[in-house]
Amino acid sequence: MPLSLFNPFETLHFEDTTCFLTGEELSSPEQNITVFPGWILDRFSLREKKFKMLDQITAFHYDDLKLPCSDSVKTAFDNLETEIKAAFDAGYDAVTKIPGEKLFLWMGRFVYGVLYNDIVLERSRSKKRPGAKDFTLSPALKKRFSKFHLMLQSLLVPMEFTGVKPWSIAIVKVKYSKDGFNYKDEPTNQNFSLGMNGFGIVACLQDNGAVLEKEKEILGKAGERVLHPIQFEELAARFLYRNYLLKNRGQTNVEIKSNKVIIASYPPSKATELIFNPWSEDMFAQVLAGYWEPWGFEKKTIFNFPDSPVSFLENEVDHKFIEPESIQLPF
Repeated sequence: MPLSLFNPFETLHFEDTTCFLTGEELSSPEQNITVFPGWILDRFSLREKKFKMLDQITAFHYDDLKLPCSDSVKTAFDNLETEIKAAFDAGYDAVTKIPGEKLFLWMGRFVYGVLYNDIVLERSRSKKRPGAKDFTLSPALKKRFSKFHLMLQSLLVPMEFTGVKPWSIAIVKVKYSKDGFNYKDEPTNQNFSLGMNGFGIVACLQDNGAVLEKEKEILGKAGERVLHPIQFEELAARFLYRNYLLKNRGQTNVEIKSNKVIIASYPPSKATELIFNPWSEDMFAQVLAGYWEPWGFEKKTIFNFPDSPVSFLENEVDHKFIEPESIQLPF
């Protein structure tokens, strides 16, 4: 039997009667899953809390962010959740043992789910504008989102990833309690960060490992230290901004062979190509201000040229890693 693959971005098909992952027609719009897994919503009392969308103005209750899906997709996600929840409950050591492919799928549900709801929201708005034109996406975004969606279909479709991993995922120890849940995403570039229960995950879900390669030095310095939350937030901001600067994601080839999808990813050539656009301390300070808002930091207090920018990861003089215990800020 030939593989059945679905690409909603070809025709921008996002309907509540169509499974978001397989394209199957659903018998009822009540067939869905929440973007954020039920155990997350319940444990951290999120169902009635508000989640800001991409425009940073519109907000929905966490419980109202949903993805239409078939019963088979729901069952597959439920099975994945059982495994992920057990590891997350156990903490850092167990989380590091989760295969990257499964962690990608789990994070992908969040990021794609928010993206899906952002698209539906913007499409609805565009229809209401005077002289409204059909909602559309740029060819570059269609290509990027299509690949992301294809990779998510590995939940059900046999799929093999060869070459470099298509993503950058880093897991670190962080001083978070079991009651803490600190989540951020940026769906356009598929960025993800989550801190809870003594660990933190930062990820770029479609960069062919470029950001992880660039940030391996600072991750190596961090090692097995238990980071202060403000250090984790700085690391997450670095991943997000570095991914934004990513100019060349390398090459990805997709092949269907023996009823299996083979995704071969290759990094850009370091010798001949500029991989990242130049880093701007001023722009990074603006990004970092958003991550450090809970501690009262503003852009002007983070970076004021010609002074060096504030960092809680590295000492500006000798570039040694700053010991978490030396940071006199609340957790």
